[in-house]
Amino acid sequence: MRKWSVGVCLALLALAWVRTSIADKDPTLDPKILHAPSRSPDRVILTWAGDPATTQAVTWRTSTDVLRAAAQIAEAEDGPLFKPKAVEHIAKSEPFKSNLGEALYHSVRFENLKPATKYVYRVGDGFNWSEWSHFQTASLSEAPVEFVYVGDAQNNILELWSRVIRSSFADAPRSRFIIHAGDLINTADRDEQWGEWHRAAGWINQSVVSFPVPGNHEYGKSEAGTRELNRHWRPQFTLPENGLPELPETNYYVDIHGVRVVALNSNLKHAEQAAWLDKLLSSNRNRWTVVTFHHPIFSTARGRDNKDLRAIFKPVFDKHRVDIVLTGHDHSYGRSNVMTGENRREGGTVYVVSVSGPKMYNVTPAPWMQRKAEDTQLYQIIRINGERLDYESRTARGDLYDAFQLRKRRGRANQMIDRTPDRPENRRPPAEPTGN
Repeated sequence: MRKWSVGVCLALLALAWVRTSIADKDPTLDPKILHAPSRSPDRVILTWAGDPATTQAVTWRTSTDVLRAAAQIAEAEDGPLFKPKAVEHIAKSEPFKSNLGEALYHSVRFENLKPATKYVYRVGDGFNWSEWSHFQTASLSEAPVEFVYVGDAQNNILELWSRVIRSSFADAPRSRFIIHAGDLINTADRDEQWGEWHRAAGWINQSVVSFPVPGNHEYGKSEAGTRELNRHWRPQFTLPENGLPELPETNYYVDIHGVRVVALNSNLKHAEQAAWLDKLLSSNRNRWTVVTFHHPIFSTARGRDNKDLRAIFKPVFDKHRVDIVLTGHDHSYGRSNVMTGENRREGGTVYVVSVSGPKMYNVTPAPWMQRKAEDTQLYQIIRINGERLDYESRTARGDLYDAFQLRKRRGRANQMIDRTPDRPENRRPPAEPTGN
């Protein structure tokens, strides 16, 4: 972890004081005003709670004076004539009280949709509506699929993370979903941070499905002093409940286009999830398997080696030939080659640690790393088509930083074709010696 000098700390304190003073003089900078809900829907976000081919979930927020919430949906058309055909669905609403005040969260699950079909939808109260937005249902059978994966956003979310998530959409506008590998925010139960997270992605969240897993910063202390999931999580994300019953909407999976995407909660109940995963993958008929969780089992930062987690999860990954594992937490970048089990016939997994926000740690090099980076905000684009998986990691500027292709081989580990660009690794120069 970077050590701050006394001068830097004093400067940051002075900046905080200036911001507080400005907020005192200008009430519009008060977080309670900046992030206040209204009758107009905000924080609109698509997720899955069921089969991506026939269902779609949407969640949004309003002020508490909204008495009726609904979503309208129709098959998309080339012009505006879909509007009279839209079907209205009454939302499920629940009150929510944050550190900034009270709000209502609303959710609708669209069901019995047509596979491989583009739909248009909006949410509102009958008078105050969101704009119409698109989403497309998945195919029933195997088909090409593209998605984005990002590590921790966490700090300075609106200021410095927004350009990363927006660049990812610019480079992969046909993505079906975005994996958020934990630590979406920094401080549990701070509504202003969730407000920044939603504003940073903006309308992207309304058109591209989010696939989040909780990190350690999504957990806080309850009144009893025990660790508990951030209270924002379940009201604002409508997610599958097909994992462990004790970990609702934080441990789950989705099948899409021949890919099984599994979310694990690496904060607790590791052994139980490993047993669940072993059973789940034993009946997996998908060609590809992607697993995501927050704490990496191969770490990039000093003093953060999760040996116990590796001992529990890696044998399951090896046994079931998990193709790629996507994680965060270490605020740096590291990517492995294809890693097999002890007998060299099992497994064939690529492990990735990445970060999308501005908080940065030093890399501690290790033999497993084929590519690494420090002080680099990244987003990853993954495309799967038949027997091939193509992976790109791009910097906040959109520059290609890492790339490879995986090819399926019957009865053997995946073949990796390394396509790392011819550019040096982003590494912080060693500190110059001081003193005698």
